[in-house]
Amino acid sequence: MLNWLRSLPFLVLIGLMAALLGACSTNPATGQSDFTIVSAAEERQIGAEAHPQVVEQFGVYEEFPDLNAYVAIISSRLHSVSEMSNQPFTFSLLDSDMVNAFAIPGGYVYVTRGLMALANSEAELAGVIGHEIGHVIARHGAQRMTQQTLAGLGVAVVGIALQDRNLMNLAGAGAMAWITGYSRSQELASDELGVRYLTRAGYDPFSMASFLEQLERQSQLARQFAFQDNEPDPANSWFATHPRTQDRVVAAAEIASIGLVDPFVGRNTYLRQIDGMVFGDSPAQGFIRGRVFSHPELRLTFEVPDGFRMVNAPTHVTAFNRDGAAIIFDGGAYSGGSMVNYTQTWITELAGRQMALNDLESITINGMEAATGWVRLPLQQGDSEVRLLAIRYGSDTVYRFVFIAPVGQASTLATPFRRTTYSFRQLSGSEAQALKPLRIRIVQVRAGDTITTFANQMQFENLQRERFMVLNGLTSEADLQAGMLVKVVRE
Repeated sequence: MLNWLRSLPFLVLIGLMAALLGACSTNPATGQSDFTIVSAAEERQIGAEAHPQVVEQFGVYEEFPDLNAYVAIISSRLHSVSEMSNQPFTFSLLDSDMVNAFAIPGGYVYVTRGLMALANSEAELAGVIGHEIGHVIARHGAQRMTQQTLAGLGVAVVGIALQDRNLMNLAGAGAMAWITGYSRSQELASDELGVRYLTRAGYDPFSMASFLEQLERQSQLARQFAFQDNEPDPANSWFATHPRTQDRVVAAAEIASIGLVDPFVGRNTYLRQIDGMVFGDSPAQGFIRGRVFSHPELRLTFEVPDGFRMVNAPTHVTAFNRDGAAIIFDGGAYSGGSMVNYTQTWITELAGRQMALNDLESITINGMEAATGWVRLPLQQGDSEVRLLAIRYGSDTVYRFVFIAPVGQASTLATPFRRTTYSFRQLSGSEAQALKPLRIRIVQVRAGDTITTFANQMQFENLQRERFMVLNGLTSEADLQAGMLVKVVRE
């Protein structure tokens, strides 16, 4: 036998080929061959280990137990008519304003309250859940892990903005690994399965298509919030991470609806269930009101400069302007020592090497010990001045700002950034108590009411009419009928 046949790479290749030959099976739901090196038992183990990370990342929305029970009932109804009804599934409502839903291998399915706020019927919510059940049953997660492994990529996943920079192992991939998009063919397969489960459970199969239209309108509205009309949709939206073809969904629904008598939609039932649900930021996440961020539970507040747009994430707040400047705010543990020493250690950790800050000094911000210094760094947007600010807050906490200004803007932004620095302060007990979340309020349309009637009740600074119409799936004044229930957003 030739020597190269005895080489380790060749033996590994032979072993891999043998494993792959045994990795094909026929999926009972799709009728197609599953090509995966992840077994069903391994999928369940991965899901069981990842589920606590998802819950820790987002939190479960538990303010109204009846709402959680309602989601569980709908989910169980769909699960019971699926090809995996004999295997346990776990369904969770996440405390997130992201308009999203996702699934983890092993039967873990999640929807956010942000998505529930956008849906207008029980059937629309059921369509989303059925679609995610389809991903699990079609083993799309296992297929994706197989493709990544064979490509030599492992299961490296970057977490929510700036939170997880380290590569994570297969079982510990974390929440955001499962929010990233599937392929178009996988999405279409899940659409077909979702329509199948909707029909079997007695729901209107066209509700999935109507919700896709709702998502598209919401994405168009979201672009109006951004600085530029052509800015991409947020990566965490369900519409952005689930590439679809609405015509295919409609076609599948038409086939599925043959012989279906009086399918259930459940608009009023659904709207009454979500009455009072938090909309947007929650007290646990803090509130963005214009240019001001306030956190009632952490008892803090600050204001960003004019022209900056804020985004609230579970672990940090970012603000940015049109020209590439940014502010990042987060918190960390404090274990003693001066703020000057803390800030110097911080820049070394951020840079990954020893680095000295310019003009590092100790300052006082509204009675709190702090330190600040700056350094010039080559960033994606070009050379930038990066200023670090660390503020001691109590005995064991430090709050931190990173101010990033492209070199050409540094002098212009120096004063606005300083104003943000000194706007940081503690909230009084009465101020914290006065901060209330926005909520979905369900009201009935009376004779003579118009879209303007309800747009004026929307507690937003802009686009009240557009927000009301998108939130309620309305396209014109004629869609508003006396007696119908609609959603408004206010405290």
